[in-house]
Amino acid sequence: MGVDRKVSAAPAALALRGPVKAPAAQTAEQLNALRPFAMDPIRPMRPFVFKGSAVDRERALQCLSEAVYYEAAREPLKGQQAVAQVVLNRVRHPAYPKSICGVVYEGAELPTGCQFTFTCNGSLRWRPEPALWSQAQSVARRALAGFVDRDVGSATHYHAVYVAPYWAPELVKMTQVGQHIFYRWTGTWGEPVAFTGRYAGHEAVLTSAVLRDGDPQTPMERKVTLRVAGETRTYTVADAAAPGGVRTRIQGVLQPVRRRASPEEIKRINASLADVERRLDAERAGPGAQPAAANGPG
Repeated sequence: MGVDRKVSAAPAALALRGPVKAPAAQTAEQLNALRPFAMDPIRPMRPFVFKGSAVDRERALQCLSEAVYYEAAREPLKGQQAVAQVVLNRVRHPAYPKSICGVVYEGAELPTGCQFTFTCNGSLRWRPEPALWSQAQSVARRALAGFVDRDVGSATHYHAVYVAPYWAPELVKMTQVGQHIFYRWTGTWGEPVAFTGRYAGHEAVLTSAVLRDGDPQTPMERKVTLRVAGETRTYTVADAAAPGGVRTRIQGVLQPVRRRASPEEIKRINASLADVERRLDAERAGPGAQPAAANGPG
């Protein structure tokens, strides 16, 4: 995910504690293969037909095209359509922001907490390849016009086959499309009936709350498998803020700390997005055209 994929609202710190029985698998591919796909039917979603303003439509198309391009530009068409469907599914799900750009850039200020990896790993510094960008725009435009990818149904998460994220065992493993494995929430929370959110527009507004948000619905205590120095071990991930959580630094305990970004950093993120839009506008306008003025928040 590429998405990374929805993670919990970040506490002050997380601790990895205590080795338990090591799995036999040694690679991410093997770890993923250990968990079978669910046998449940994949139910298609209702069409998402964009009905916002012209300004919001342009920005929504830009953000959705970026998600398709940076997450799946070299995937087959079905793989690109699946990524677009996940974005639209999140817009409708109660757990996520209610705009296309809000979903795509959720957690973008967190170096390890962005929901779509390209928003926080520097990928946006690279200019899209024209042919692949055009294809991504076509996929995004069709999705916003009501196309439904029935292959992934109500999926809200995915990851590449070569990674094994800690959150995967907590979700329903639905299907694989190209190089991505897709998941939905468990129970009715992951069924189409739960997707009751309404699109709110305001695509230009990426607030601090959105940019540093995580996933409040994912339980904090979970397992993560790491391979270090040739040895594979599974650890429990503990919430330091919870009762009994690890609150002090202990030898052998990993505590990666997340900090909140400053207002200046948030402003730079929004300015960066505006720069991308202006550059693409200038390229579409042709040689000699002047970049358009920024429309985003100052």
